[in-house]
Amino acid sequence: MKNVGTTRPFAQSQFIEQTIAQNAMAPYAGAMLNSPALEYFLEVVRTGSINEASRRLLVAGSAISRQIGKLEQEIGVPLFERRPRGMVPSEAGALLATYARRAALETDQVLADIRGRGRMGSVVRVASSQGAAQEFLPHAMAAFRREHPGTTFQLPVVTPSLATQMVQDGSVDLGVTFSLAPAPDVRVVHAQRAPIQALVRSDHPLAQRDEIHLHDLLPYPVALTEEGTTNRRLFDLCCSIEGITFEPLLVSSNSAALSTFVNETNAVSLTGHISVHGRLHREGLKAIALLNPEMHLRTIQIQAMAGRQLPAVVTAFADHLIRQLAETEV
Repeated sequence: MKNVGTTRPFAQSQFIEQTIAQNAMAPYAGAMLNSPALEYFLEVVRTGSINEASRRLLVAGSAISRQIGKLEQEIGVPLFERRPRGMVPSEAGALLATYARRAALETDQVLADIRGRGRMGSVVRVASSQGAAQEFLPHAMAAFRREHPGTTFQLPVVTPSLATQMVQDGSVDLGVTFSLAPAPDVRVVHAQRAPIQALVRSDHPLAQRDEIHLHDLLPYPVALTEEGTTNRRLFDLCCSIEGITFEPLLVSSNSAALSTFVNETNAVSLTGHISVHGRLHREGLKAIALLNPEMHLRTIQIQAMAGRQLPAVVTAFADHLIRQLAETEV
């Protein structure tokens, strides 16, 4: 005899996904996915606060609260955890936000196709961390435009984590960024290793060598990126493992500033090959391989929103980037 009391329920993520899918066929589904309620919901997810969402949308906070309550009633599960410092999406809320962003992007794509703007002539939005944005991406974009002259680009240059976040929330089509670990709601279109190298002037004493260890830098001043970058995180990890410390002469978020400083002094900096390969001979610099295994843990990734069907021009540009990256691999 079957014991109904022990029947295993759906996980909440399965439940919310199934509920949304079923509602897509229901009379109110279009209203749910295109109504102000969903716009308000996404703005609260974005800002973490009903008051901040109210300020940005110029809508009363009480109206936003009512619409979110209606969404929760329709779906049947809480969409937020109400905390003293703000609103945090529940598991169901995070899943709905992902679904809604993807649906909105695909709707925009369909409308563009219908209006004849879905061909090679669209805007491609790429968020990038600074290393890839210095030379690699501008060169790749210029080369792509020679084959597809109607294409235009937007290139916000941000931290690696923010580039990934912009992919997740649909602010951009692609992210080109250095990464140390997988990210949720992100599809990695392409990844390749991006080891960190020591950057010195071509007449520096270390420039005669092709490989060094991090402790070989101890006699020389160093110029480093800010804490939080993948470059700096791996450097700090390696120093901790080896029990060595450095007092940098310069700390900067700008890789061009670091390479210029290296060129003007006997300092050593850290870089990725993709960031400087076009400037090495032009600026009299040399990149030296670091033998510490921790300095090889980083990859450069082309990221897209998980589950999203990319427009044809974005897919073509991603393929173009993959070919360009293959030419820069060390």
